[in-house]
Amino acid sequence: MRIPSSFDTTRASRPSRSSSERRLGYFGIIASMALACASLVSSGDATANTTDTIGGTQRIYGPIPPDQIEHISTTDRIKSVAASGSMMAIWETLEHGERVECIDCIPAIEPLLYDANPRTREIAAWWLRRRVFGVFGKGQVYERTVQTLQTDTDPVRRMYAATALGEFLALPGIDACAVALERDPDPTVRAAAAAALGRLNDDGKGALTKALADVDPRVKLAAIRSAGRINAFTDAPAVARLAGDGDAKVRRNAAELLGHLRAPEGVDGLLGLARDPEANVRNAACHSLGALHDPRARGVLEDLAKNDPDTLVRDQAQIALRRL
Repeated sequence: MRIPSSFDTTRASRPSRSSSERRLGYFGIIASMALACASLVSSGDATANTTDTIGGTQRIYGPIPPDQIEHISTTDRIKSVAASGSMMAIWETLEHGERVECIDCIPAIEPLLYDANPRTREIAAWWLRRRVFGVFGKGQVYERTVQTLQTDTDPVRRMYAATALGEFLALPGIDACAVALERDPDPTVRAAAAAALGRLNDDGKGALTKALADVDPRVKLAAIRSAGRINAFTDAPAVARLAGDGDAKVRRNAAELLGHLRAPEGVDGLLGLARDPEANVRNAACHSLGALHDPRARGVLEDLAKNDPDTLVRDQAQIALRRL
């Protein structure tokens, strides 16, 4: 007689199950799975409710700490921060409120255009220029800024107004800044107007060229820098005339601009600047002569490459010679 194996014995000792019992077992498994899914859905809903309160950020980026999530600024937050005077808080709040339309916030932000901190003035103009309503209408912020530049008795406020008009990037600011550049009695206002024209990418119908002959070096420097930013500026002869300016910073910036303009009519001026008593000016002149690729500069550059007392000028002259 065959002795049953342990497997057989186990099977023999297990009671047989009817088909109805098996069906009930399957139903139990299905019910357990349904409960588990319901639990996951419930958990997901809770997570969704949590993420909805932070703008759905965690849906995209996963579970990041709440203090690292960028929240949209509320209107109350914008108004309270504008009165706080904290540059970092103002910058963060306005940046996060870029698309928040809040007409009531505008009177709180407008005074920041005249804040002593340049970063605060910049972000205030940046936020205001993005408003759909309340800034560019008749008698509103933009028009008041133009009037401040034209009529305010405080030169500091006029200077800040000119800077704001540049940051607003609106066409009416071009004429206002051009007039201020030519007529304002304060050089700091004229310099701010020149810088604003560069921001607006416009020479103010020749106002920048006139500013190159201003009596104040700050105005000339601002005009030179703006001329380098404007696509259509081509008055290289006016820049070349600055080769004889009494301020070394003006001469150096003029030398750099002549190279940037790639203007052949600037070569003679640059050859003179290559003999300037200031090493920084000679260095800039060598760089620009190399950029112009004019063979007339070879003799001067060879002499500077061998004999200039400044190492940087000698090196720059060598580089310029290779570019001729």
